[in-house]
Parts: sequence; C-alpha cells; structure tokens
Amino acid sequence: MNAITNAGQTAIVEELAEVIVANKAWLSEIDGKIGDGDHGINMAKGFGRTAERIHGKDMTLDAAMLVLSDVLMSEIGGSMGPLYGLMFEDMAGALKGHNQLDAETFSAMLNAGLAGVQGVGNAQVGDKTLIDTLVPAVTAFDAAKAQGFAPALAAMITAAEQGRDSTIDLVAKIGRASRLGERSRGVLDAGATSCCMILTTLGHSVLRRLA
Repeated sequence: MNAITNAGQTAIVEELAEVIVANKAWLSEIDGKIGDGDHGINMAKGFGRTAERIHGKDMTLDAAMLVLSDVLMSEIGGSMGPLYGLMFEDMAGALKGHNQLDAETFSAMLNAGLAGVQGVGNAQVGDKTLIDTLVPAVTAFDAAKAQGFAPALAAMITAAEQGRDSTIDLVAKIGRASRLGERSRGVLDAGATSCCMILTTLGHSVLRRLA
C-alpha cells in the first residue's frame, strides 16, 4: 500500500501518548542535567490527558492532533508545550480535508510542522534543540519519498535517531542550557529526544498500517 486512510486514526495519537508517558522519567532525567528537569513530566501530562480525551472516539488523524495541540498549548507548563502544540496544530492543518495520507501528504504535514516550529524561534541545526532532530528527519523523508512511502518513513526514522544522538556533542546555544556553555556538552537534548520519540513512533505507526 502507498497510503493510509485519514479517518479512524485516533490510535496513532494514542500510540504517541503511550511512548511519551512511558518515557516520562527518562525525559525529565535528561532535562535535569542541563535544564529545568520537568520536560518529561509536562510532556506526559499533555499527551496523557489527550489520550484520555480521544480514547474510544472515531477521529481523523488531524482531528486527534488538534486535540493534542489544544491540550499542549493550554494545559501544560514549560516552553515545549506551546511549541509542540503549534507544531501539531500546523501538522493537522496540512492534513485537513485529505481522505488519504500518502507520501506527498505526509511530507506536507512534516514541513508544516517544521515551519511552525521555526516560525516561533531562532534555533538552527547545531544549536542543541529539537530542530537537530526535526530538520534532518524532514529532509530525509523528502529525499526518499520518490522511492515510496515506506522507504521515506524508514529514512525519516533513521535520520531522527541520528539527529537526536548528534546533540550529545553539541553546546547549547538556545534556552536555559545555553548558560552552561561547554558544560552542556556530553548530554542529549531533551527536546531533541522527545521529538525523536514523536517522529519514530509516528513513522512506525504509519508503517504498520501500510503493511
């Protein structure tokens, strides 16, 4: 198959929530090394509440993402909630009205999410942020989409993991961690890590439905 239906995809967002909630402690541990230490707690709260609200409902993927966006933007603390909320809002906007999600539609969704994140911040690749995961993942998907939806998803997953891992050797240039200078080197960035979880889980969820 080269596409999945947009309808009845509530479970995809529930799968995202399951992974974030399961990794709450680890995300906060990573964040605590160079940040506030609340990233996992806030993310799990937002994704967990969303899962409770959409469970059992027959929703399109964009409708489920909009619920997630609303919760992240209005109900959790920290800087990442509104940022991810905007990302999912823009992703949902790119999917709205599409009955089928193919490689081109998925690419539009990814690029809309990336544009939303870049529109509210100045972070660049190399600054030790979620951008270090998101940009290479989107780039890899677009570079591989001519080969088919499944190969593009696989390329996105690999690039997201590599982007996350690249932050270990980077010095933070944005946010609270930037005050630490060289001391921020040697640890994963929490935002890049949660972004990797989101993209890899999303990728695997769609791949299973393509099979």
